[in-house]
Amino acid sequence: MARTVLDRSDVVRALAGVFRKRGFEAGSLSVIQQQTGVGRGSLYHFFPNGKTDMAAAVLQQVSDWFEDRIFTPLRLARNAGEAIEAMSREVAEYFTSRERVCLFAAMTLGEEQDTFADEVRSYFTDWVDALAAALRTGGLPPLEAADRAVDAVAAIQGGLILARAYGDDATFLGIVARTEQRLLAPTQ
Repeated sequence: MARTVLDRSDVVRALAGVFRKRGFEAGSLSVIQQQTGVGRGSLYHFFPNGKTDMAAAVLQQVSDWFEDRIFTPLRLARNAGEAIEAMSREVAEYFTSRERVCLFAAMTLGEEQDTFADEVRSYFTDWVDALAAALRTGGLPPLEAADRAVDAVAAIQGGLILARAYGDDATFLGIVARTEQRLLAPTQ
C-alpha cells in the first residue's frame, strides 16, 4: 500500500536510496513505487517527466548538500588544514552512511550519461575547484593545488569503488585519511 507523502523532499530522499541500490536504468517505475512506497500518481505529481525528473531532483539534492557542507566551506576557508580535515570528515560520514555510492559517479555508467553530463561535470568541477582554492589559501602554488585537488577527488571516488567491491568501510576510510595526509603535506 502506498504511503502518504508529506512533501517532495521526502520522495527525493526515498528515490536517492533506490538509485543508490539499483542505479538509474534498473530502477523501473514499478521498483521505485515498491521500494519508496510512493504511488504512481504522487510520483508523477512531483515529477511530471518521470524517472529523468526523479534522478535530476536526487542529483540536485546531493549537489545542494555538497555545496553547503563541502564546496562553500572549502572556498571560504581561512585555514586550509582545518577546511580539508572538515571535508575529509564530512565526505567519510556522507559516503559511509549512503552505502559507499556516489550518485554522480553512478550516473556516468549507463545510458543516462549524456542526460546528466552537465550536472556530473559541474559537481566534480566544483569539488576540484573548491579544494584547489583551499589549497592555494594554504600556500600551495596554483598548479600544485590543482593537481592535488584532482588527485584527491579521484582517490576518494576510486576509494568508493574499491570499498564497495570489498564490502567494507575501512578501505574507504583509510583512503580518505591518506588522501587528507597527502593534501596537507608540505610542498617538495
